[in-house]
Amino acid sequence: MFADPWLLPGGRAPVVAAIAAGTGHGAALAIFPLAAAAIAAAFGGSLARQFAGRRRAFQGLWTAALLMFAVASLAMFLGVVGGWSSPEYRVYWLFGAILNVPYLAMGEISLLARRRWVILASGAVLVAITVLSVVQVLRARLHPAALARTLPLGKNAFVDHGPLGAYHLANWCGNGAYAVLLAGIAWSAWQMRGRRDLRDRMVGTIVIAAGATVVAIGSGIGAGFDVVPLFSVGLAAGVAVMFAGFLRVGRTPSTAPPSSSGP
Repeated sequence: MFADPWLLPGGRAPVVAAIAAGTGHGAALAIFPLAAAAIAAAFGGSLARQFAGRRRAFQGLWTAALLMFAVASLAMFLGVVGGWSSPEYRVYWLFGAILNVPYLAMGEISLLARRRWVILASGAVLVAITVLSVVQVLRARLHPAALARTLPLGKNAFVDHGPLGAYHLANWCGNGAYAVLLAGIAWSAWQMRGRRDLRDRMVGTIVIAAGATVVAIGSGIGAGFDVVPLFSVGLAAGVAVMFAGFLRVGRTPSTAPPSSSGP
């Protein structure tokens, strides 16, 4: 058996051994994150097909965000069904707590921004956030006792709480990206007022932000009270709402001019 270099002394056995030993938290609870992973993957696959046909940057970024939700939920399924391991928790935290909302926000910027330099600068920030997050999550030390919970909180799981550590990165990135989503709604509502041909785009951005809000509320309460069903149902519901927003944004606007009544 290979030792896990990321766990403090006392780390648990691999997931298969944990399932065999009955140290997981039960298949009944694990069904919920598995269902959330399937829903996110299905919606992500549908959006990926749209991206393959249209090659729009915002669709590619939103596809990545949905697939991150799916990967994080799958890691959560493994952690719940067999007990959390260090790699499972790191995958869950990286894709479910840090990176997914920034990719949603970058998709909105790509959709709404009119100046190329804004998109390029935002993309550079996203790349820097991605690299920093991967490095910090991989190097962070974890408390094995915290991983014994059904749904470990980051503040309890991570040993180091530095301002740019894995735990605080989730707060900075999540809150900042959510603010970008809300700012995008306000900006689009102002810029698109009176433009019936752009109504779908404005409504779609509102629905996407609403879905992100559902995910934030459900995951925050579910994680805070260690309630896996609430966490996963909130995630699945939020992803479904966001997907509806993605479809609304992707509608082809009707630009046909009104018919004249002249001769």
